[in-house]
This record gives sequence, C-alpha cells and structure tokens, in this order.
Amino acid sequence: MTLNPTLKSRLTQPSHPAAVPAAPMASTAMRYDSPIEAAITQISATLAAHPTLATQYPPRWLAIQLLEGDEGLTTLVQATPNSTAILEQVSNQHAHLSAHYNDDLDVVLADQRYRFVHQVVQHTLTRPAAPAATISDRIDQIVTHKWLGIPIFLLLMWVVFKLTTDVSAPMLDWVDGVMSGPLTAWSIALLGTLGLGGTWFESLVVDGVIAGVGGVLVFVPVLLALYFALALLEDSGYMARAAFVMDRLMRTLGLHGKSFLPMIVGFGCNVPAIYATRTLERQQDRILTGLLVPFMSCSARLPVYVLLAAIFFPTQTGLVVFSLYLLGILVAILLGIILKHTLFKRSEQIPFILELPPYRMPTIQSIWRQMWERTAAFVRKAGTIILATSIVVWLLIATPVRGAGSFAATEMDDSAFAAVAGSVAPIFAPLGFGSWEASGALLTGFVAKEVVVSTMSQIYAVEPEAAADEDLATLSVVDGLTEIVTSFGTAALDTLKAIPLVIGINLTDAEAEAEPTALMDTLQTSFEQASGGHGTLAALAFLVFVLLYTPCVTAVAAARQEFGNKWMWFSIIGQFTLAWIAACMVFQIGRLLGLG
Repeated sequence: MTLNPTLKSRLTQPSHPAAVPAAPMASTAMRYDSPIEAAITQISATLAAHPTLATQYPPRWLAIQLLEGDEGLTTLVQATPNSTAILEQVSNQHAHLSAHYNDDLDVVLADQRYRFVHQVVQHTLTRPAAPAATISDRIDQIVTHKWLGIPIFLLLMWVVFKLTTDVSAPMLDWVDGVMSGPLTAWSIALLGTLGLGGTWFESLVVDGVIAGVGGVLVFVPVLLALYFALALLEDSGYMARAAFVMDRLMRTLGLHGKSFLPMIVGFGCNVPAIYATRTLERQQDRILTGLLVPFMSCSARLPVYVLLAAIFFPTQTGLVVFSLYLLGILVAILLGIILKHTLFKRSEQIPFILELPPYRMPTIQSIWRQMWERTAAFVRKAGTIILATSIVVWLLIATPVRGAGSFAATEMDDSAFAAVAGSVAPIFAPLGFGSWEASGALLTGFVAKEVVVSTMSQIYAVEPEAAADEDLATLSVVDGLTEIVTSFGTAALDTLKAIPLVIGINLTDAEAEAEPTALMDTLQTSFEQASGGHGTLAALAFLVFVLLYTPCVTAVAAARQEFGNKWMWFSIIGQFTLAWIAACMVFQIGRLLGLG
C-alpha cells in the first residue's frame, strides 16, 4: 500500500508546538469528514436494525471496519442471514467515497485518524520547542551522513576482515596443528590396535575424513571471528543504519531499500538470503535481488580466500580478502544497473520505511549465542555434506583407471578423480589454472564452497617427512594432550598480540611466524606449473572465479523454489560465464602487463 502525500506528511512532520500551530478543537470525539460521516451513519442505521449483528458489534465500529475492507469481518457478515443488503450498501458507499477522495478509502480513513490524533497530542502534550538530541541522534549525524555514511561502512567492514584474517590466524594454526598432529596420530594408533593399520580403511580415515573434513574445520576460528564482528554490529544497532545508508545505492540498482537486508544475510550464507527476499513486496524486486545475492561472499568462500591469500599474498592477506568482498559488491552494483535498464525496467519506486533502534551495548550472552548457532551450522555441514563429499572424492582418488595401481594405492594422476577433473581442465586453461587438481576442486565446490578446501587437502596431499612420521607414531595420549594445551596457550597469547594489527600495529615477532606447510608448498608449486610461472596471478584469477561462479547446490535449489527454473538457469549460466570472463581478464591482462 502506498501512502498518499497527506498521510506521509502527518507521519513525518515534527510534533512539537513550534513546528505545527495548534488548531481549536470543537470536540474530543473522533469525527471524520462530512461525506464519510454520512456514509457511516447510514450503514450504522442499517446494522442497528439487523437482529444478529446489532447484538454482536457496536454498529458504528462495524460500519467503519466494513468500509475499510476488513476481510475477516466482511466474511463474517456474509455468513450472517439477511446480510446482502448491508454488503451492497457498504460496496456502494465505498465506491462513492473512493471516487470522491480519488484515493483508497482505507488510506483516507487512516489519514483522518492521524490528523485527529495529532490535534489531540497538540492540545494535551507540551514539548520543548527544540527536543534535546539523544546520544543515538548525535552518533547518527555522523554514521548516516550523506557523504560519510558509506566510507564509515567500508571502514567497519575492513575491521571485520582484519579480525577474520589476521587476529584469528594463531588459532587457525592451532586447530591445524591438532588435526595434523595428535588427532591423526591417535587415529592411526587406534586403527593399528584394531588390526586395520596399513589398510584401505586407514587411508579412508586419514586421507579422506581427516584430510577432507579436518581441512575445513581448521577454519572454524576464522568463522568465529567473522560472526563475532557481525553480531557486535547487529546488536549495537549499526546494521539498521547500514541499511539506511545503502538505501540510496539500492535505488541506483533499481532495488528497494529492503534488498540490502537479504544481501547482508548473504555474507553469512546465500541460502537464507535468497529466502529472505520474500520480505520484498514485488516479484520483480525479489528476482533481481535473488540474482545479485550470490555475489555477496558467503562464509563458505572465506576458507578458500584465506588459504590461497596466505600462500600467495602472505603479507597482504587481509587486504586481498577485503578486496574480494568489495569486488563482489562492485560486480553486484554494475550488474544491477545493467539489469535495471534491460530486463527489469520500471518507473514506480516504493518508499523505504525503516525504524532506527537506539544504540545498545551488546551483551556477551547474545554475541556468544549468535556465534555458536552460526558456527554450529557450519560444523554440522562439515559432518554431513562435506563428510560425504570427502568420502566420494577419496573413492575416486583411490580408484585406478589406468596404470598398474591397486585400490587405495593408486597414483594420483592415474585415479578416476584425475580423469574426471582432467576432462574439464581445458576450460580453465586460459584462466591460468588448467590443471586437473584445481579443476577438480572447483567441480566439488558446486556441492558446497567449503569442499574446495577439503578437496585440495586430499588431492594435494603429500607424504610426511620421515622424522615427522616417526614422531606421530610414537606420540602418546598424554604427550598429545600436553601439546594441545601448551599450543593453545601460545595461540591465545598470539591472538591477543594480533589484535593491534587491526589498526596496523604489529606486536608479533616476525621470526616466530609459522613456516609454510607442505600443503602450502605443493599448492604454490602446482599453480606455478599450471600457469607457466605466473602462479600468483593464477591464484588471484582462481579466487576471482570462486567469488563469482555458481553458488552451492543448496543455493541453486533455493533459487529454483523461489524464482522458478527459468531464473535458476539464468543465474547458473550467467554467473559461470561472468566468473570465467572476469578470471580470464585478470590472468591474461596481468600476464600482458608482466604481473604475477
């Protein structure tokens, strides 16, 4: 429903006496304009004469509700005997008054009620000529400023990504150490005790489950940091301001201001973001927003960003991750403008009405609950979808299609997975990562973006050094627990030292930084070989492709349910094509410029 200008002015004008002069009131009873009062009186008289309705409802009140079109009461009256004449009278009066006021009658009635309430308030409530500004008002003068609002929003997003990449890094290394150290050692020892050591089942557990699922769970500290920052912004009341600030930009894209809210949700997960488009009134708004939501980097993509950025951009990890998120937003803006002037042309704009809550101090309980619920959903996915995919990938890796290898002892290049991935690898050759390993990771990433990391952990797996292998074999439970507790204390201390990195202050000891792992070295070598010596550039193109290409199968299913097959396929094909073109441009132009 669109508010008429009179009603909008009543809702938005200042209510203190200096702004609106008080008018004399003839009565404190609510009265409408004469044409409306005449209609109410006639209908009320008819209702008062009805033996059933007169005893159930006040006639004047029921007459007003029927004129406003209350569906429940209209249905009830229809079910009452001898009510045909009443409904005809209401219909005739409704048509007459709508034509007289040239507007929806329910809007006219609400307008006059607001006018009456405004007059009553003016005569009963005394306000200062200039109400004192609250703390929230003074903060809003800065954070919702016409020119400062968007830079402040981007600055806060930068702080969020510094927290997720730099501050959480020590805890990420700790979880990685636990997975590859004590947990792997205990699993091997347990399987040896059960007589399963050295069998295909040990390979499944160590190379499939622990390497796959464990490779994803390593990034739980990163997600905890991300959800902590987002919960802080939401509970403080800032996210509502962000929606207000971004309303002007949303309208540039041809979207309603409410579209910003599903897009914010998309930074957590694209699936609920697509369902959140239901809050938009128009189907056109819902479809356009649903097409742009996947360009908001969901948390599932973050592990991929962090892994490759840490390998190829070790000193600029936070900047690279932030740039990817920003690139997704910019692509959504450009695509929105294009679609606005092509497939989604329209003239009428619906006003964006949003209540800005006062700023509040977030509580520890609320922040922890949000962190736990969102991270638990990620862990549950690791125990279901990612576990199943890791097992399937292991089976394909363990199955030989050429060569003399036996099951679970297959050379990686001779595996079924290498054959499947190798068949699509030429598609990605112009992008700089035409190896079957990178192509296979992207294929499994269609199941869930976190699976890209777990697949890499499996297909880029390297044999541990002899000394390290011997240490794992002799690691006792007590020694393992001691190592876990000790390394946790060190990681917690390093995390505290990393907090000043948000503002550019480095308190960590450069010499104490972790050495690159075998996986990181192998990944770097693989990208260098596939790109002809342009590994860094190929890795950047890979990240751009992961950012823009088709989201996970669950998000695709949600899009099909909400928008239909036509727009689902438009999204799948369009995003893949856009991702391919963008990644190709990054690699080919960068190579021509001598970069990477």
